[in-house]
Amino acid sequence: MKKCLSILMTLLLMFSILPTGFAEKAPVKKTVTYQIPLSVRNISKENTYPNSTQNLPHLQPSELTKKLINSSKVKIENPDLIRMLNESSINSSPFAIGYRAIVYLGQWPLNYESTETSPNWEYQKINTNYFDNRGGNVPYQIHYVQEVQKIVRGGLTAKVANAEDVKKMMLHKAMEKTKLPLSFETIIGGGTKNDHVYNIPANRLGYLYAFCPGVNEKGKVTYGEVYLMLKGSRKFIVVKNVTSQGIGAWIPVQDYVSFSFAASERPR
Repeated sequence: MKKCLSILMTLLLMFSILPTGFAEKAPVKKTVTYQIPLSVRNISKENTYPNSTQNLPHLQPSELTKKLINSSKVKIENPDLIRMLNESSINSSPFAIGYRAIVYLGQWPLNYESTETSPNWEYQKINTNYFDNRGGNVPYQIHYVQEVQKIVRGGLTAKVANAEDVKKMMLHKAMEKTKLPLSFETIIGGGTKNDHVYNIPANRLGYLYAFCPGVNEKGKVTYGEVYLMLKGSRKFIVVKNVTSQGIGAWIPVQDYVSFSFAASERPR
């Protein structure tokens, strides 16, 4: 009896320890935060050109579309394909025994998997403010004034099929990861200002450089031929000839400017 009681106590002790051991070995999910440097400032209120906000709401699939997407062995995230399926209507009949049909929906970029998202705060130079204080005896103050309107465009780093669909999926993933206002085109209007002051010492030349930040997005896009299969009352999607391709893109950050100030004895 004492021997059985001893074994029982040992087992209880083991079970009380095991969950703690397993919890310690559980993987910790790492989250990446994109800290905006102090040299980068939001100019959305000062920008003389009103950029249109890129709203990319997550398209909600209908009940039918959900069933069709879940029936596919390949993940489907393309919002344009989801929209087309949402607009489709398929009536089922309880007497459709033996009915069979195959509908070819075309070749589509089905999903995009992001592998790297890297901000470049000096993606493209947009302006230089300059003042020669070599003849002065006291510091001279300058601030940012955009001399001419500047259009900054991003784009894909390689040619791919259905490029616009791919850009939408890449933009959506990059915005989700960075929480930054991204757009493949942004405009900084002439006359845009920022009140932050930079001091040019006496006997120095002052240069205030302005840059449009951008995000370098890299990943993999998956293509496939999409077929809608109808068998009796069953409806499902089959994807054939699946291929994957690596792709990258530069996406400007909208209504943000990165500044770099330099004072020198000689012209640059």
